[in-house]
Parts: sequence; structure tokens; C-alpha cells
Amino acid sequence: MKIGIVTDSTSDLTPELIQQHGIEVIPAILIVDGQAYADGAGIAREDFYQRLPGMRTSPTTAAPSIGEFAARFEKLFEVGNEHIVCVHAAGQLTTIINSARLAARDFPGRITVLDSGSLSLGLGFQALAAAEVAQKNGSLEATLQAIHSTRERTITRASLDTMEYIKRSGRVPHAVAALGEILNIKPLVALKAGILKPLGATRTTKQGNERTLEMLLESGKLERLAVLHTNAPGRAHWLYDNFMQTAPQNAPPGILQLIVTTVIGTHIGPNGVGFVAVKAA
Repeated sequence: MKIGIVTDSTSDLTPELIQQHGIEVIPAILIVDGQAYADGAGIAREDFYQRLPGMRTSPTTAAPSIGEFAARFEKLFEVGNEHIVCVHAAGQLTTIINSARLAARDFPGRITVLDSGSLSLGLGFQALAAAEVAQKNGSLEATLQAIHSTRERTITRASLDTMEYIKRSGRVPHAVAALGEILNIKPLVALKAGILKPLGATRTTKQGNERTLEMLLESGKLERLAVLHTNAPGRAHWLYDNFMQTAPQNAPPGILQLIVTTVIGTHIGPNGVGFVAVKAA
């Protein structure tokens, strides 16, 4: 069976991985000063994060339309796919998956829509695992199992520079938002099953970097790893370099280092660092 894999732009998959594995990526929408941009187009990520603190009106985000999903589904079936597997950003944090589910109704029995329970490469690695398996054997059951297995082994952690943006989003539990009210601290958070959870806080960026490294080292041997940042390349390089110096035996091949998409960054703010790690099976 030929299976098409669909995800959304919050997956943070690189253009190279998207092309190599034939993954269809549907862009979420970023709205800045009333102007709507397809995620990844019109505003460079670095430029966005530099401008973000000075924006008088906070940017907002929106899900792709049902029509956009339906058009992509139709395209994939036209080129010979017999089934489509969609895996999308956590439904507790965005309505993207709702658009996918509504569009899938027009193709009964031919599309499976899954909630990744995650964002960024926490989602992207699930889509990537699905595409790899689908390309190898064309089994729908094996493709879905690859997503489930990856999801269960994924660890997502971050050290944020501020809670201001995440509080504005209104999409996090009070326990997380309340961290930002404790003086000027640097919150540590985890994302699991669509829920953002507080892990504590540090007083300084340096302490935040050190604690993030500790959490990465505690993850053990890894199958995949992405070091992520919101326009804080110095923090990301420090995390990567110290991980490789301390535990190279745990490092997987092809480690990604990248700046998080603007649609996610709108809600977490600049100068943060984190990682998505998939533990070895």
C-alpha cells in the first residue's frame, strides 16, 4: 500500500527531510499587525524573534483552513496514495488537528488523523518515523506503530527566558503561568501528552543552560535528537557542545540544531533553548 504522510509546519522538519521522505507539510498561519503569513514565508525566523519584544500588538496564530487540508489530501490521492496518515500538533494547544479531521470526512476510511501530543520536533520526529516505515514496507499498521512508539519514547524539555509570552497565550495551566510571577526567574518546562508542565526554575540563563544539559544527559542513549532555540544560538551551541563532550556515546546520528518556527515562538518568546530527544528503543 502506498501511504502519504501529512503533518503541519509546527513540526519544524527541515526542507531536506521533507523532500527526502516525501512528507506533505501544511503551514499554520502567523498574523502580524493584521497581515497573515503562511508559516515559513514572508518573515525570517531570526528577524521575527528580534522584532517580537518591540511589537506593539502581540502576533497571533491560526490553523490552516479545512479547504487547504482537503486540497492537499486530493493531491496525494491523485498521485497514487491509497491511504493518508496525518499527525499534527497537540490538540490541547492548537486547533490544527480539528481542520484535518473535518477535511478527512470527505474521504471516509482513507485517512487516519492522529494527535502527536507535542510540538516542534516532538511532532516532527513522529512524522519522520512514519514516513520512513511507509517508504520501506507500505504497511499501515507498521506506520501507525512507528508513530506510537516514537511518541512514547520522546522527551521534550525547555528553559524559557520569560513566562510573559506563554502567559499571554492563555494555553497553559495556571501552575505553569504562575512561575512567571516569582520574581525574574527562568522557567523550566516539559511537554508531554499535550500538557505543558512546570519542572522548576532558575535565577539565571547560565543556570538554565546547566539544568537543561542535566535533563538531556539524564535521557540516556538516544535514537534522535534536536537542539532547539528561539533565536538563542549561543545557548543552543553550548548545549550541543557540552552534550557531545560529556556523553558522545549517547548521541544519535544526524543531530538537528534549529530555530523554532515563528508560530510556536509567538507563544514562548525569544531567547529560549530546549531539546527534543527520542530514547533508543
